[in-house]
Order: sequence, then structure tokens, then C-alpha cells
Amino acid sequence: MSLNSRVSELSTVGTIRTPKTAELVAMRLRSRIVHGELTAGDVLPTEAQLMEEFGVSRPTLREAVRILETESLIGSRRGTRGGATIMTPDIGVAARYVGLILQLQGTTVADVYEARTVSEPYCARLLAENHTDDDMADLRTLVANLRELTTGDLGNSAAMYRWSALTTAFHQLITQRAGNNTLAAQSGVLQDIVRTHHEQTLAKGARMKDPAKYLNRACRSFEKLVGLIDACDGPGAQNHWTAHMQVAGRGLFRENAGDKTIVDLFD
Repeated sequence: MSLNSRVSELSTVGTIRTPKTAELVAMRLRSRIVHGELTAGDVLPTEAQLMEEFGVSRPTLREAVRILETESLIGSRRGTRGGATIMTPDIGVAARYVGLILQLQGTTVADVYEARTVSEPYCARLLAENHTDDDMADLRTLVANLRELTTGDLGNSAAMYRWSALTTAFHQLITQRAGNNTLAAQSGVLQDIVRTHHEQTLAKGARMKDPAKYLNRACRSFEKLVGLIDACDGPGAQNHWTAHMQVAGRGLFRENAGDKTIVDLFD
């Protein structure tokens, strides 16, 4: 970009666009959801009530509701108690939106995993330095379930899907319990993208040469991390999980699988 073009671009930064009425109504309703005035499962007042409250037409109100529907903050429920219902935000919605941005940039799955390898080990450190008894109990339960899985038949797809679900839950627990909401949300988006890649790989019939060896080794790594967290060893937990994720990444993206772009995941 030339200097003149950049100057021209910067000169428009201060331009303010007046929001549409529907956007203002959506903003008011969104604020109520964020502040807990409307919670998951609540049904919005009737169209007539909302039209009177905001002083808007039916088309404007419906456009506002559609805005919130695209954000997965509102859904429709049928039946005698149906209507526009408040929903709990889904991290998958954010993942798809971020995925769209990454698609436009030609971002690879390996690139996303690399970012996750930077943030998640730090979450492991935070969790080690400030965890609860419930955190430890939940971590140990997941590891026990993973260990039990390794004693069964690993040659079928159901076992591998189960392994994928349990390891995803383990990664999520680390980031969600670390005590930093921003890192939890960011990591959740990255995890969802990588999980989508993993599930597509399984759906295409990908198989490990020696699943018992790989999964048992992974279990030992999970158990070591839990021990480091229990011992409140933040630096140790961070270093171990960095090494674990690097090794896991090499296995996940063997045969150049990491070169696949994000656009291929969300087609």
C-alpha cells in the first residue's frame, strides 16, 4: 500500500456511521442478556409489547431479533410456551466467525495449532498456581476415563471418537479453569477449530498404526501434568504442556495434514 493510500485510509478512521434503529434495539436487548436481566431459557416479551416499549415497527423489531439470532443469543421455541428464547452463547459461533477471517487470510490448521500451543500451556501454569479441589477432581476423572479407554479395543472408530471427546474436554478444562476469561475464550475458539479438523480426519477413516502405544504415552503425559498442577508447579506445568502439545501436533499433522487451510474445514 502506498503512503498516499495509507494516509487516505487513516483520514476516514474517524468517520462515524449512524446505527440503524434495528441495531439499536438489538443493542438494548443484548445489553440485558449480558447484564443477566435476561437469562438462558427466558422467553422475550411478545412482539406487540416490544414494539410498544421501543417505539418501533414490526419489520424493525424482527430485524433486531434476526441480528441476535445470527449471534446465537436468541432462538425460536415452538409450542404453547414458544417464542423468541434467550440462548447461552456458543463458542462454536465465535469459532466459525474467526474461522471466516482466517479463511480469507489463507490460514492453515497448523498455524492455528501453533497459536494454541502458545496460549494453552500458560493456562496450565495459571491453573497450577491457583486451582481448587474440584479442579483436581475433574482432571483426575478425565484422566481415569482416558486410561480406562486404553484398556479396551482401540481399533474401532467409536473408541477414537471417544478419545477425541475426552481429550478435548481435558484441554477445555485447563483453559476454562485457569482463571483468565480472555484466555479461556480465545483458547476455546482455537480448540474448536482444531477439534473440527480432528473430527474430519477421523470421519475420513484415518487410523493410527499403533493406537495403544500412542494413547498410553499420551495418558502418561496427562497424568504428569495433573501431578504438576497438584504440586502447584506453575513453570513445570507450562514447560511440560508446551512439550506435550508440540509432540501431539507432529502426530496430528503428519503427512503435511497441517497444510490444510481453514477454509477446507468450514465448507
